Amino acid sequence: MALFSKEKKTVTKPIIQKTVQVPEGLYTKCLGCSVILYNKDLDHHLKTCPHCGYHYQLSAIERVYLMMDSGSFQEYDADLISKNPLNFPEYSEKLKKGMERTQLSDAVLSGIGKLQAIPVSIAVTDFKFMGGSMGSVVGEKITRSIERAIARKLPMIIVSASGGGARMQEGMFSLMQMAKISSALSKLSENRLPYFSILTDPTAGGVTASFGMLGDLNIAEPGAMIGFAGPRVIEQTIQQKLPHGFQRSEFLLKHGFLDMIVPRHQLKETLGRLLKFFKK
Repeated sequence: MALFSKEKKTVTKPIIQKTVQVPEGLYTKCLGCSVILYNKDLDHHLKTCPHCGYHYQLSAIERVYLMMDSGSFQEYDADLISKNPLNFPEYSEKLKKGMERTQLSDAVLSGIGKLQAIPVSIAVTDFKFMGGSMGSVVGEKITRSIERAIARKLPMIIVSASGGGARMQEGMFSLMQMAKISSALSKLSENRLPYFSILTDPTAGGVTASFGMLGDLNIAEPGAMIGFAGPRVIEQTIQQKLPHGFQRSEFLLKHGFLDMIVPRHQLKETLGRLLKFFKK
């Protein structure tokens, strides 16, 4: 007879939790509805959320690829590069970073292409280059685009993604571009050639105060912020709370500052119809 009884011990294996490493760049959290989006699906929907319709920013190169017929776009004035006329501190470094980030010489891509087989002159600003701000080179490239439209009897399209407005690092040289571009657009109108202004998020400052709102048709993407001063600056100045949706496309359309709001996936088709109408 055993003096001691041995209890049978049950040994449980420790649970090892494996952490799954998700590679970066596969998913994006929607800024509109917070849904997690697979980036390939986002690209398939032209960088718009399929759930809430939030429109992400596009680069100038992506915008041209979206709007122009395949293989039809020819870039002009790619060799124009900004200087630092005021010797503004760190300005040259910011220009270099903008070039590396966008593969552009400055904050605008300009040229001639075909939109639904109709030749057009087009200029597109890029927010990733110093906020799409307008300096001497941006003003010169857009002005030359308008002059090419006049010389070749082409419609003019400018797509604005310029939250930076006029570039403070160039001072008066930058502000002069507002008048220069507006004057060129006046000559375009005298030649009875149409100008379509496409306003995207964000469009602000000197761009809004000049060529941004001078289109024969001012067309915006849904939810785009469009204005001169930012809402926080306005609230602090007037000491009042601004209405809901102030400076967004829908608010501006309701108050007569826009002609149309067109979702991104309908933009090329809509512009094609308008170009054919004006061509007649």
